[in-house]
Amino acid sequence: MKANKPAKSTNILILGIGGVGYYLAKRLVHEGYAITAIEPDANMIRHADGDIDARFIQGNAMSVECWKEAGADKMDFLIAVTNNDAVNMLSCLLADRFGIPKKIARVRSTEFGGEKSILSADDLKIDLIIHPEELAAQEIFRLIKLRAGNDILDVAEEEILAMATRIHEESPLAYRQLKNITEMYQGIPFRIVAIARGIKTLIPGGDDELLPGDQAFFMATSEHLPQLMKITGMEQQTRHRVMIIGGGLIGSRLAELLDKSVGVRLIEKDEESAKALSHTLQNTEILHGDGSDSNTLVAAGLLDMDTFITATGENETNIMSSVLAKHLMTAKGSPKKQHKCISMVNKEDYVVLASTMGTDIALNKKILASNEILKFIRRGELLSVAHLHGFDAEMVEIVAGKGSPITKIPLSRLGGFYSGKMMIGGIYRDGAWQVAVGDTHIQKNERVIVVCMSQNLKDVQKLFLA
Repeated sequence: MKANKPAKSTNILILGIGGVGYYLAKRLVHEGYAITAIEPDANMIRHADGDIDARFIQGNAMSVECWKEAGADKMDFLIAVTNNDAVNMLSCLLADRFGIPKKIARVRSTEFGGEKSILSADDLKIDLIIHPEELAAQEIFRLIKLRAGNDILDVAEEEILAMATRIHEESPLAYRQLKNITEMYQGIPFRIVAIARGIKTLIPGGDDELLPGDQAFFMATSEHLPQLMKITGMEQQTRHRVMIIGGGLIGSRLAELLDKSVGVRLIEKDEESAKALSHTLQNTEILHGDGSDSNTLVAAGLLDMDTFITATGENETNIMSSVLAKHLMTAKGSPKKQHKCISMVNKEDYVVLASTMGTDIALNKKILASNEILKFIRRGELLSVAHLHGFDAEMVEIVAGKGSPITKIPLSRLGGFYSGKMMIGGIYRDGAWQVAVGDTHIQKNERVIVVCMSQNLKDVQKLFLA
């Protein structure tokens, strides 16, 4: 399979630049797409115009005149991400009349778009429906079921795994340069592909050092994962209990997904909502209380929990409750238990910060929704893209094009412009996936796993595409 360069002439119309729309526009412009956005809020346009090189039209998403001004008949994609489900769905019908080939809509309600819904995606002329809250609930569910809350991503047909873990003071990896760590464990092929330190993400080189408090992302083959987990002190758990703070769309849906196989206890601050949840979530223990209060958490059985999840609609509550819970579980809980804290963070700038304050995994539904949309748009250019939770980084699967720069030199000589921007983690060769090392020389048509800073996806394409 040969990947193609992103077409410079690809035109995308975005409706709504608050939240998902703003984040998407910023990333797509970085990759060379031509973006036009319709937004009614003048203040929001002024803010975006100073940060994003796109064309902005102030007006109503349902105004045909605005669509004509935007040149809707010349667009390749419509992305409808306003805060109104009805507007987003109706926009796709309007886009179909203008002849826009691909339509994407953010729809919070799960009553529309499904195969058994009164109005299916085909009826609405939608090629991709995005349910942000459902994506968030499904992602947390995946993390818990996969490795009992450890952040381990399956990539490359599950032959290579990417694992995130925190470096502690007593870790044998602390205060060591990456090149020395590689020498220490020569029999275990793995790479440290990203480090979250403070509010920064680093794509490390051999001279970089791991420090206590760092959140490090490792890449290894599935057969060597148990050895890597032993080195880093990460353990797989067999029995699992989960506490969720917040019974909104994400919290309640997550409890519904988990409660048949995992013990779930949900704390909801609003008394009426707690009563309603107790009737709909019959296998979940519902408690009424303040999840940001230490006494409430301890009384609710926090110290017996394996994973603690904050899913309220408030950034501060989610982050601080997670920090508080982590402190209580570490100070008063069983020292042998590996407690995990997962937080929903509604402001993308806080994701890395939350990861360094005590949250083991920080998720943002706008980023999750944006990544689904980006994967759909890039289908002909990149085989897959996955965001590394808690890092300002992406994991990309791509094919090396004939005559591309990456095929001309071994990885050890890459350096220069690409240093600190990306790292080659894995390569598919001789019918199997393997971890890439310094003397690996990538050949044309080989599939490769690359970890890069989010803003450097375009540079990855330049390196791998002829």
